[in-house]
Amino acid sequence: MSLSDNAVPTWWRGLGLPGLVDLHTHFLPERMLRRVWAHFDEIEPLIGHPWPIHYRDDQESRLATIRRLGVRRFTALSYAHRPGMAASLTDFSLDLADEHADCVPSATFYPEDGVLDQVQSALDRGARVFKIHVQIGAFDLREPILDPVWGLLADAAIPVVIHVGSGPVPRPGITGPHTLAGVLVRHPLLTVVVAHMGAPEYGEFLDLAERYPWVHLDTTMVFTDFFEQLAPFDPALLSRLADLPDRVVLGSDFPNIPYPYAHQLEVLERLRAREPRLDDDWLRAVCWYNGLRLIGE
Repeated sequence: MSLSDNAVPTWWRGLGLPGLVDLHTHFLPERMLRRVWAHFDEIEPLIGHPWPIHYRDDQESRLATIRRLGVRRFTALSYAHRPGMAASLTDFSLDLADEHADCVPSATFYPEDGVLDQVQSALDRGARVFKIHVQIGAFDLREPILDPVWGLLADAAIPVVIHVGSGPVPRPGITGPHTLAGVLVRHPLLTVVVAHMGAPEYGEFLDLAERYPWVHLDTTMVFTDFFEQLAPFDPALLSRLADLPDRVVLGSDFPNIPYPYAHQLEVLERLRAREPRLDDDWLRAVCWYNGLRLIGE
């Protein structure tokens, strides 16, 4: 099967779905987005091949594209890489959600003075999902200043999308499953969405999902032809993935992907050839029901 973006609505209608819920998309202030794209433009020496941005468009064009694909609910994930950034990024994301009802109210935080108040403020303003990126932010999830934040988010049952896997470029001591495990020991009911299924430590993050009832894995870039060159998914793990049908959610990394959006869906459908339980029911859960349950609507 080869799926084009134009055929995506036909694809999800064939599953009997009203559309898609994508919990890992990015909308950022223009200056920051340009810097992110510049980072990907320069990443080839680090990963061994180029990362061309497929949807290098203005914000209105990107909103129109994601709606044409039939993504009914999407996020405006942002992440701070130094102190003093998180509050303004949260403002941007929540303002975007105020303007566009299909955008899930999104927020971020950073381990800095006042972080608990910032997170509480975002919750009070309606935030339904948070995002942090420890590889870019260069901080340990177990930092003491974050402990009350984890407690607050666990009590609120609000998901946190966390890039904590070591791909595409590891940060020793900061990335990897051990730091998230340290948080979950103290906050076992924290709702976590592990970005990229924790690539390349897929098995270790599956361990955490099997141990903790609110740990989820997102599909972002996993199984794509591009990502299989960077962090191939061991086929022996597919049966474990099938054992967790309610813990996998659709993520894409739109617009910062080096291929059409349709390719992410295409490769998910291919999985049934290797693990029959990853069937239409699984796709329906991943592409709609699991994500909708996490955002509460």
